[in-house]
Amino acid sequence: MRYPDIEHHGAKDGVTGSCHQLHMDASHSLLVDCGLFQGNETSSDGRAATGRLDIEFSLATIQALVITHVHIDHVGRIPYLLAAGFKGPIYCSEPSAKLLPIVLEDAFKLGFSRDQNDIERYLRLVEQRLRPLPYQQWLTLLETSQLVARIRLQRAGHVLGSAYVEIDLTYPATGENIRVVFSGDLGAPHAPLLMPPKSPERADILVLESTYGDRLHEDRQNRRKRLEAVIEQALEDHGTVLIPAFSIGRTQELLYELEEIINTARPNTAQPPLPSGERAGVRGKANNINVEPVTEPNWPELPVILDSPLASRFTETYRSLKPFWNQEARDRIQSGRRPLAFEQLITIDSHSDHQRIVNHLTQTARPAIVIAGGGMCSGGRIVNYLKAMLGDKRHNVLFVGYQAKGTPGHAIQTYGPKDGYVDLDGERIDIRAGITSIGGYSAHADQKGLLKFVTGMQEWPSEIRVVHGEERAKRELTIALDRYCSTAYSFSS
Repeated sequence: MRYPDIEHHGAKDGVTGSCHQLHMDASHSLLVDCGLFQGNETSSDGRAATGRLDIEFSLATIQALVITHVHIDHVGRIPYLLAAGFKGPIYCSEPSAKLLPIVLEDAFKLGFSRDQNDIERYLRLVEQRLRPLPYQQWLTLLETSQLVARIRLQRAGHVLGSAYVEIDLTYPATGENIRVVFSGDLGAPHAPLLMPPKSPERADILVLESTYGDRLHEDRQNRRKRLEAVIEQALEDHGTVLIPAFSIGRTQELLYELEEIINTARPNTAQPPLPSGERAGVRGKANNINVEPVTEPNWPELPVILDSPLASRFTETYRSLKPFWNQEARDRIQSGRRPLAFEQLITIDSHSDHQRIVNHLTQTARPAIVIAGGGMCSGGRIVNYLKAMLGDKRHNVLFVGYQAKGTPGHAIQTYGPKDGYVDLDGERIDIRAGITSIGGYSAHADQKGLLKFVTGMQEWPSEIRVVHGEERAKRELTIALDRYCSTAYSFSS
């Protein structure tokens, strides 16, 4: 075997289950991400989505795990990795080190145990393994007479704390130096809160994501106008706008954009009571929600309901990580605004409050925006809203994130406009609510952004492995890369 060599244990033929092993030499390797498979996607041994959690590859040579960011499709198999006997350090960015324990606690509860003592022991183990790294600084991972390996994290602009990984390998016996870059998930330009990614200086081998390698996003100004227009139209239907959202990243960006829309809207003197829950993350007394429906949309008083305990925890942590926000977001804070804790924001924690809100919004015609956990509608509180409201044309579902094939979200997105149906918890639900998608809110770079990441390097790679995308996206991105560069590209294998 010629080194370095890369094995892909996930995200080879789809967009979930990211896990890549870099064999640096015969005795030393590095694992980049260890994510959960979702929908119909398969692991490296071809097994289906259910029951594909076991670690099916050898851990014998793995020196460390490097996490690009904390989305579940990049970190969700870490509990199983630890259970399989992995004892090495876990490297990630400083913000990710704050966010990762929250994600892993949730994954541990779902897959292993809800016993609080078990959870606390597990989290202590994770925290002992974590090695937070500052951006832009090299760390020597290994130094022998045969191999010197260094790693460096750079901002990826995908979610707070996201990084792409540079791995610098020197083989003293031959004097050969090889730079390997794993893109992780790259963000779209001008994302709320985040600093944009900058291309690395060079890469000999690049492992490049391709989630949206076959399309272009609309710009931020247009997508915000579309968001505002879609919600206003939906509210004129006198119903609820349901936004399935991933707990980390998309939720916080949506709150940031909604705060901007509300802040620029003209105030109205009418002040209808808001539903029970927490207002801007601060507990208060429950309000009476049995009120008459509002007849016209009123942005400054429109309740924005965040119904996801996990998303609420992430949002609170995001607020504590302001030094990592971009300059625009920090300026907004300096001006006295609260982009992630505005007055109209109500957070719902308890299950009883959640059920009360579902029942109230189902039975009334009150305009509201609900952001609920379960980005692909395969679980989480969004499912209860969908079961209650999908059959009512007053309501609208707004997708702002990628829906993997085989997930309920993909089925709703595909068949909803055709008056189709979806199976939720074994129940067939007819879709009569309005269904809208705004692709511009993707946290992933589009084809233009991916090309810019490659062509922005001073020294272009001699090999690019296109991963983390469906077949069409990988194919279209590869064609575009061939058009712009003379590099030899290949799919992962």
